[in-house]
Amino acid sequence: MSERRGYCTDTTDAQWALIEPVITAWKAAHPSVSGHQGRYEMRRIVDALFYQNRSGCQWSLLPADFPPATAVKYYFYRWRDEGLDQVIHELLRCGVREAAGRAEDPSLVVLDTQSVHAAVNVPASTTGKDAGKKVPGRKRGIAVDVMGLIIAVVVFAASAHDNLVGTALLTRVAAQAVTVNKALVDQGFKTAVVAHGARLGIDVEIVQRNPQQVGFVPQPIRWRVEQTLGTLMLHCRLVRDYESSQVSSESRVYWAISANMVRRLTGTRTPTWRGA
Repeated sequence: MSERRGYCTDTTDAQWALIEPVITAWKAAHPSVSGHQGRYEMRRIVDALFYQNRSGCQWSLLPADFPPATAVKYYFYRWRDEGLDQVIHELLRCGVREAAGRAEDPSLVVLDTQSVHAAVNVPASTTGKDAGKKVPGRKRGIAVDVMGLIIAVVVFAASAHDNLVGTALLTRVAAQAVTVNKALVDQGFKTAVVAHGARLGIDVEIVQRNPQQVGFVPQPIRWRVEQTLGTLMLHCRLVRDYESSQVSSESRVYWAISANMVRRLTGTRTPTWRGA
């Protein structure tokens, strides 16, 4: 058999060292009844997910030097359902914050939404049209800290009002990071989000845009969430929503940001499309 081809999205030894203990512990907690250790390397499964997220390819178009698509799909769905994708993401996020001299969890988050078109395989019952942005598809909402690291993700039909997205995000933020006591949102979020935040002990501030400003002007602190949304667009699998279920869409976001964080923690250069 010829030597495996490497891809710029593959984990380096240092990057894999950050993820491997979590997956090893998961495998130890899920022993095979027959005692079989599995045919495929877990590192190659993760590499395949990073590759697919970045390239946007279909399951059936995963390069042949990765494990079979059926195996990669199995672990993607299994880890999604058991929350391992979020466990990996959370450990990496805490590591990035600690490396920057910050506490593991933030006290302030910034919320925003992003509407994207949905692929033809996405059930119509989970899609809609964003009336403001004129985008038919799905709407993802994210909450980030001041470093732009994701604290929570939710996915709804694009027709969902930002109030619905905002309240769902705040509920997850409160469960995920009890230290959060303030949230910044834009004018798309209304008083319902402020009231829900108050019930959770989170002071929600609606940042008013200066009416004299023309065009897009980055707002202090809030620009971090815009930057993170832009970063997601570097992952072709996230440019459009290809996932049949919304929980799979959320998992894709966690894997995309995890890929970014392992590079950040190891000082690895981020792959760019400009050299393609």
